[in-house]
Amino acid sequence: MALKRFSVLDLLGLDLKEHDSLDLRCVCGRRGLVRDITIPDLNRPGLALSGFFDSFAFQRVQLFGRGEVAYLNKILSEGKRETVRQFFTYAIPCCIFTHNLEPDQAFVDIAEESGCPVLQTGLESSEFSQRLMRALSNVFAPKVSIHGVLVEVYGLGILILGDSGVGKSETALELIERGHRLVADDVVEIACLNGNSLIGQGANKIIGHHMEIRGLGIINITQLYGVGSIRERKEVQIVAKLEEWDANKLYDRIGTEELTMEILGVNVPKLEIPVKPGRNIPIILETAAMNERLKSMGYFSAKEFNQNVLKWIETDAARAPYYGADDSY
Repeated sequence: MALKRFSVLDLLGLDLKEHDSLDLRCVCGRRGLVRDITIPDLNRPGLALSGFFDSFAFQRVQLFGRGEVAYLNKILSEGKRETVRQFFTYAIPCCIFTHNLEPDQAFVDIAEESGCPVLQTGLESSEFSQRLMRALSNVFAPKVSIHGVLVEVYGLGILILGDSGVGKSETALELIERGHRLVADDVVEIACLNGNSLIGQGANKIIGHHMEIRGLGIINITQLYGVGSIRERKEVQIVAKLEEWDANKLYDRIGTEELTMEILGVNVPKLEIPVKPGRNIPIILETAAMNERLKSMGYFSAKEFNQNVLKWIETDAARAPYYGADDSY
């Protein structure tokens, strides 16, 4: 499990919009906002409120929905505050009340005394749970920063790699000119979600959609080409490594050899593209994107070509030139 340092205050400060927004606000326990959330999961503390603390997942965010709040109000109205006090003896990161439910004043007093932050959201429990899990999964996902350019071409994310000066940014710029979209230039931060999905974005949101073009300087892609030419995040589905043409290296000319590159334990299809004058790299990448989409639909051009060649060799038309007319009897 990830051990990334992430506090309750960081949770409140997440810049999440629209369907990702958590709509959180702090009710009490502000001095406890520095408490760390160490596990990307939550817990419904119904059993703990009843006094059963065996296997209590206190390290998780504690979620109070309608059922928990109804039971909490019941035991507090009966004067059973000791259970609540025992509840707060554990190092709980924070408590979150959904549906804009207001915690009982006695609960607030005990939480304030223990220094545990209590948050509130207007979202329903099920919706909030999904959004919180999604947000925490992103925060705690393993990440790596790679020097390269990430672009979206025909709906596929292509990570362009190569030595400095090989033409990564220039290739991406021409792709943008041809109607494709830039995700990040220079430094791409890649996160592994769910163990099998690599999501890339700019390591720095402020400079993420700027590009450095040698001889031209820094350019702002958003201002030059419009907001339709960029996107914030994209799954990495192809790695294209650009390299100077090496006459002594044997390059794959048929396409049956499938190379991969491992990133955070996930194997991604990899292309090694030699660069030299006269080669139109952007068109090659466009073709690679379309070819990869065909592969995902079950159509493999190179393998089909091989099969067709084998069938042709087996036909009489292919054998005829090797036999004379008298040999046919």
